Amino acid sequence: MPQSDASRYPSTGARVATRFFPLSPALRPYVSTIYLSEVSIADGGRVEDYLHPEWANLRFVDGEAPLAAIGGSPIAEMPRFIATGPTSVATYFAAGNMRTWGIGILPMGWAKFIPLPAEELADRLTDGSIHPAFAAFAPLLETLRRVNDVDAAAALIDAHVCALLADAPPDDPAILAAHRALVDDEVTSVADLSAKLGLSERSIERLSHRAFGFSPKLLLLRQRFLRSLARFMLDPSMAWIDTMDHHYYDQAQFTRDFQRFMGMSPRDYAARPKPILGAAAFARAAAAGAAVQGLHKPAG
Repeated sequence: MPQSDASRYPSTGARVATRFFPLSPALRPYVSTIYLSEVSIADGGRVEDYLHPEWANLRFVDGEAPLAAIGGSPIAEMPRFIATGPTSVATYFAAGNMRTWGIGILPMGWAKFIPLPAEELADRLTDGSIHPAFAAFAPLLETLRRVNDVDAAAALIDAHVCALLADAPPDDPAILAAHRALVDDEVTSVADLSAKLGLSERSIERLSHRAFGFSPKLLLLRQRFLRSLARFMLDPSMAWIDTMDHHYYDQAQFTRDFQRFMGMSPRDYAARPKPILGAAAFARAAAAGAAVQGLHKPAG
């Protein structure tokens, strides 16, 4: 049974619904979730939101093309197949009437399915219909448009990705071990990672850029920030000082991180409507065990 959440915004006449669907066991080391976001809004309007930093995602859009920008890049109309690498900054987006299927790609999945170092698409998005690295997924765009039953469509995505496993390269166990270490909240430094993985810091640096997209130091800072943000997403009534991860020295350090990763202050973020991510956090936590994709614990 898919987990879902929905929200209404009377001032804009918008209705937003996000659903998460179960994965085949074979996909759980590689894919965080398969999900469907639907936006219905009157009079040609749009709803705006900010995606927090996350792992890679593949999104297939039917309806009005959304507008988006990663970090400080210019806002642009998106392609129908949006392939996004791992991000270390917020992504602004504005959505009109549309249905978007998404596949959350974990670091193990990037190495499994995408013949490209993660750092080459870090903090970037591309048109998956024409980029050769995403050719194996491109047929889903037209196929999904022809399927009206959402459960059948989710099963079709699952089956398509499962079929790709047959010709995929073997797993690199170091990626899984590193991912598990990153979601361990007691691992807070590159030295901790080195000890946990039994690898030199130089080896971890190379692995981190290739499979995760960023330096290990930045990834650890991102994880600390996301642990704090996730608490707020599940309980927006909390004061920021109560959501802060215990590894922060003080609120000033947290505020600097918030500005670095979200491009705004915690106060400004709290004041903004969150028409898509706000409702989806609860459904995602119920379906996948974490309110944000960056905290997803890898299987395998």
